[in-house]
Amino acid sequence: MPISHILLALSVTVIWGLSFVVIKLGIGTTPPLFLGALRFAFAAFPAILFIRRPQTRPSLIVAYGFFLGVAQFGLLFVAIGLGMPASLASVVMQAQVFFTILFAALLMGERPGPHQILGGIVACLGLCLIAWPRMTGGGAVPFLMTVAAACAWGVANIVGKRAGRIDMLGFIVWASLVAPLPLLGLSLAFEGPDRILASLRGADAALVGAVAYLAYPTTVFAFGIWSYLLSRHPAALVTPFALLVPVAGILGSTVFLGERMVPVEIAGGGVILAGLAINIFGLRAARRFRS
Repeated sequence: MPISHILLALSVTVIWGLSFVVIKLGIGTTPPLFLGALRFAFAAFPAILFIRRPQTRPSLIVAYGFFLGVAQFGLLFVAIGLGMPASLASVVMQAQVFFTILFAALLMGERPGPHQILGGIVACLGLCLIAWPRMTGGGAVPFLMTVAAACAWGVANIVGKRAGRIDMLGFIVWASLVAPLPLLGLSLAFEGPDRILASLRGADAALVGAVAYLAYPTTVFAFGIWSYLLSRHPAALVTPFALLVPVAGILGSTVFLGERMVPVEIAGGGVILAGLAINIFGLRAARRFRS
């Protein structure tokens, strides 16, 4: 991978890591599903008026918009709204790496190496360690919703790869058009018009800033670059850069939200990161060992 692509991947991970803090702050005043609808509405408009639809099948644009916008972020926003800590969510969401590798193997014939299989097993153990104490209390639902969101992200990554080498900025902008109406419909059904109107009446600079950050750097730029990289490199090479997302997420949550992870969450997060590290560096380490 060229150094320029590595730098792009690193910038994306920092933006995504801090986005968990912004989500947590945003849902403090705005219903989660409605915040998601605002995010993708502003990611699509006004850019869609100036950016041409990419030359790929419309079904891929719709599928990407659904799995990324409605499924992934609908689930994630609600999970954080139900009490999932932003720092822990930033760790659990990196299960998308292994969902992506699994789906790429099943649907695209990209065979994972032994080190990637080992890394996936280790990361699953980390998820189980985090899940164990949460399965007996109110934390089970938001945890499982976050895992489901990571799975949806993996599906979106595969859809982005199937789109091929196209204008990824246009792909993200037009795919963003898919999410606002379904998310708004879900918000009206489950959150109610009264909460939506109350959040609009109380809109302030913090809400505007949260929507702007989630719409433009996080969605248009970061997912555009991520899809661009996935279209040019194997999923097993690109997705492990998500290893750095929890670093930015945990640091941001500690500084801006005052969150602290309990020991079992720290241990589980460490095991997940170890699995990701095996996925990234395992082949190189094995070659050095043999030499």
